[in-house]
Amino acid sequence: MDVQQTIAKPATLEGRGLFGGHPATLTFRPAPTNHGVVFVRTDMGKAEIPALVQYVVKRARRTALKCGEASIDTCEHCLSAVAALQIDNLIIEVTGPEVPALDGSAKPFFDALTDAGIEASSEPRQRLIVTEPVMVRHEDTMVAAMPSEEPGLHLVYELDYGNNGPIGRQLRVFDCHNGNYAHDIAPSRTFVLEQEANVLRERGLGKHLSPDDVLVIGDKGPLGTNKFRFDDEPVRHKMLDLIGDLYLLGAPIQGRIVAYKSGHALNHMLVRKLIKQHQSQVRRRLSLHRNVLDIRRIARILPHRYPMLLVDRIVEIDGDRRAIGIKNVTMNEPFFQGHYPGTPIMPGVLVVEAMAQLSGVLIGQKLEHTGKLAVLLSLDRVKLRRPVTPGDQIVMEAEAVRVRSRIAHMRCRAYVAEELAAEAEVKFMLVDDDQE
Repeated sequence: MDVQQTIAKPATLEGRGLFGGHPATLTFRPAPTNHGVVFVRTDMGKAEIPALVQYVVKRARRTALKCGEASIDTCEHCLSAVAALQIDNLIIEVTGPEVPALDGSAKPFFDALTDAGIEASSEPRQRLIVTEPVMVRHEDTMVAAMPSEEPGLHLVYELDYGNNGPIGRQLRVFDCHNGNYAHDIAPSRTFVLEQEANVLRERGLGKHLSPDDVLVIGDKGPLGTNKFRFDDEPVRHKMLDLIGDLYLLGAPIQGRIVAYKSGHALNHMLVRKLIKQHQSQVRRRLSLHRNVLDIRRIARILPHRYPMLLVDRIVEIDGDRRAIGIKNVTMNEPFFQGHYPGTPIMPGVLVVEAMAQLSGVLIGQKLEHTGKLAVLLSLDRVKLRRPVTPGDQIVMEAEAVRVRSRIAHMRCRAYVAEELAAEAEVKFMLVDDDQE
């Protein structure tokens, strides 16, 4: 069985950020099953930033994540090493706004994680299997995902700066399942062309670096004392970045990725499209509406009753990690009498309430939460994408981000006809039912 993994003991690295130059200490720590990979800003009251594409924010030439007020920049090299070692659950503590650059490659991270030891659990690993081609383009750049019957991730990357560019055309193929990441990919360093480096310095970025510290490529090759570690080191590093960016999916991918001059922004777009495709496939699979829990069993779990019981059936439950439920919206709903008589629209707060109720069903799957009541504590990242009207069927997904004995954090989405209607992150306080 393909099972989840973490590390056996902590490992620490120190260095300065690549762009800002701020000193930073990074510590890898083991995490429990179903925790995922999460950055923790220890200098900001242990603020957590999940390593998921939902938290990506726009930054030039790097991958950055932000949750609330906390952010972390230049995550891709670290995440590439995590992905290569197939580590599913990990806490990455950082004392500043940027991951240490070290030598500009993934090798220091890979070596530190390897030395910490890999520890397997008994919990199965979730994978995303590419079943249909997906492609994103921007001008002359492209990255695509295609189905593959072979296990693991297979990459084809072509880098091309043109006939007059300082880097010739480079093409490389890498099999993440059978290839030697530690030797062939991890040592490849981030690079910048000489003219690009000058522009960055004018913007106040990377001023602490010299061509001896980072791989700067001029018309005749690397500047300073640097030399290429591989003849095609640039394309290898682009593959390194791509592996790290793809891990923002939150699960390993089985498929073939073909890229032409793609960068971080395009990689993130592909991840979002893959997630959307997967969610669409799940909803199509559930079109038969197989009942896992009908309304009578839901009423035994939730304290809500008409007219406030807003989940009609549960069609899928994956342990205590994820649930999918249905709400059929009819003209007979009492709220349509006043919202609005001429143009009936389901109140957005009730769509969010329906997602919260589905979360309550999911929380109740754990034996230790039997007899507990999930009381709404906070709502974050709430977005209402489209109106819900009579005749619509809402397909809701609730995913556990973190569940403890007294607090639960859930991520929810609601769809109508495969179109995202609403999303929110919901936190609950778990109290004894007899307190209410």
